Amino acid sequence: MRFMPVVYVREGAKLGKHIYDDDGRILLKKGATLTKKILNRINEMGIRSVYIDDEFSDTELEDIIKPELRNKAISAVKETFAHFEKFSRYISENPMQNKHQIKKLNQKKDEYLQFLGKISEEIINDILSNKHVIVNLIDIKSTDNYTYQHCINVAVLSLVLGIEMKLNKGELKNLCLGAMLHDIGKTIIPKEILLKNGKLTKEEFEIIKEHTTKGYDYLKTSIDIPGTARIITLQHHEKVDGSGYPQGLSDSEINKLAKIVAIADVYDALTSDRPYRQAMPPNEALEYIYANGGSHFDFEMVKTFSSKIIPYPIGTLIKLSNGEIAVVEDIIPNFPLRPKIRIISNDNGKVIDLMKEKNLVITGIQYEAPAS
Repeated sequence: MRFMPVVYVREGAKLGKHIYDDDGRILLKKGATLTKKILNRINEMGIRSVYIDDEFSDTELEDIIKPELRNKAISAVKETFAHFEKFSRYISENPMQNKHQIKKLNQKKDEYLQFLGKISEEIINDILSNKHVIVNLIDIKSTDNYTYQHCINVAVLSLVLGIEMKLNKGELKNLCLGAMLHDIGKTIIPKEILLKNGKLTKEEFEIIKEHTTKGYDYLKTSIDIPGTARIITLQHHEKVDGSGYPQGLSDSEINKLAKIVAIADVYDALTSDRPYRQAMPPNEALEYIYANGGSHFDFEMVKTFSSKIIPYPIGTLIKLSNGEIAVVEDIIPNFPLRPKIRIISNDNGKVIDLMKEKNLVITGIQYEAPAS
């Protein structure tokens, strides 16, 4: 199967991966024929890209964690964030707070956070059970559920990096928990700012920046969230050169786990469709991460992260420097930018090992199949 924007999908193509609704139920099953009506409905849901199976690509790409666990985690994050919004609304609308109501809200908060702690352990165990974890799937997100899906994907990506860095089990749990909660403060940012189709004003960006401190303040009184997990919510937008926010910290001043989440956060955001822009292909997102290694991100972490990402999964159509179109046939371990490919833009179907053909390079992803 291959990932492609809905605008490029031909009628009659087969869906390569289930599409879920906002409650985690299967909305459209893998294998469904994509008619014009169905494609329009997918688009209306705010889903801009899908996986398809076609004559060039019918290889199954496995998610890093089980779909049912991913959906369970998304639901838990959604409920936790909704409670934060309710809590914040009560505080702002009731200057003379009722102590009994505050206690009740705090108890409920602790229940949600305890449950997320258990889910963190499940996700870690699920990933650790796979001895050769690589990232070759982009998670498909809907507009309404984007924040919750994004938080789970950032947690998974962070764990992939954390495991490769040989973090211990306690650090991994704090990393996962902090990553799942890193954007909780965005719940109370006005949607017209979060989803603005255009450049933010200086005032709007200042409001966006508040999500780090507001999320941290909500979590800092909870004994169920260790300090190193809480600090991720505060520091995941700090940059190693000191140009980040909210405190302008640099390099060693930034918590190690927050540095990890910063990389995963940006990678997932770049490869996600948003109302104001189309998703960036994995190869371009990796180039962006690499270009900012040492300034925005810890460079050693960037190198480790890049080794776990497959920018051109099996089944991807690619453009070559000689003008030909090819499909990726096999991935070479430790050399994801030099896969084995099969030419499809002519009739010879030649298979090429890019590890051997040094003068030939991939110039980008091709979404439309060449005319037969």
